[in-house]
Amino acid sequence: MPPALAVLRAALRRTHSRPDPSAPPPPTRLTTTRTTDPDHLAAYRRLCGFPAGHATLPLPYPHVLAFPLSMRLMTARDFPLPLLGLVHTSIEIDQYKLIRPTEELHLSVRTTALTPHRRGTEATLLTEAASTDGELLWQSRSTYLARHKTRPTSTASAPRTEPESAPEPEPAPAPAPAPGENWQLPAGLGRRYASVSGDRNPIHLHALTARPFGFPRAIAHGMWTAARCLAEQERGETRTPTHTHAPTHTRIEFKAPVPLPTTVTYSTPTPHTFELRSPQGKLHLTGATGPTDAPP
Repeated sequence: MPPALAVLRAALRRTHSRPDPSAPPPPTRLTTTRTTDPDHLAAYRRLCGFPAGHATLPLPYPHVLAFPLSMRLMTARDFPLPLLGLVHTSIEIDQYKLIRPTEELHLSVRTTALTPHRRGTEATLLTEAASTDGELLWQSRSTYLARHKTRPTSTASAPRTEPESAPEPEPAPAPAPAPGENWQLPAGLGRRYASVSGDRNPIHLHALTARPFGFPRAIAHGMWTAARCLAEQERGETRTPTHTHAPTHTRIEFKAPVPLPTTVTYSTPTPHTFELRSPQGKLHLTGATGPTDAPP
């Protein structure tokens, strides 16, 4: 079945169900083996701004390689959240070794937690990339929010982030954007990233498909904004032998949607943090990088 039809079927199946954050996560774990296609990698690098010719994969690229697995997981009958309108609120990436484009990777995806959120229910998806001999090279934890009415309880978790694609209440006055680099994002960016990533969530494709979910315009994919920021980080790095083998941890939080078309400002408040803001100073994304422990 084509991906678009699978998405529609999953959405219709869950239209009248409300997620239960107290339920245990489903036990489904999906796996596959992938080798990078050079043309696909080149297209991803161009669209996200990663330098051409690097001998290792861009940091977020395994997420794209594993996205077909994520789609299968989220369209499965036991996945507890409705797929359409699901919003990406954060991603944490641990990279234990840099990955060469020619390496064969064993990829796996599973749901590890359901968590109450003031706007609904969040699911955490764990994605892992291992070598052919089983060595864990890379892993990520993504949180996805399904918005629905909630009952006030003393045990509800405090809000961690504002999601990459959830409409917000009237914001407080924002500070002026820090000095940085301005990026012009075209109206068709969501469709271009969808063709590379396989993420065809209608909120990213066109104003007509975004409006039923509460967005007057299409919005940028959170993973494109994350990748574009990480590409700027990579451009500033010097890949010495010591850096090459140092495990790293990256956390990105999607604070507010990025409507298309628009202009955004990328800045680095410190050498190990970065953010994306609107020209008026509204915060869209924050990120931080640092060392991590050895793989579990």
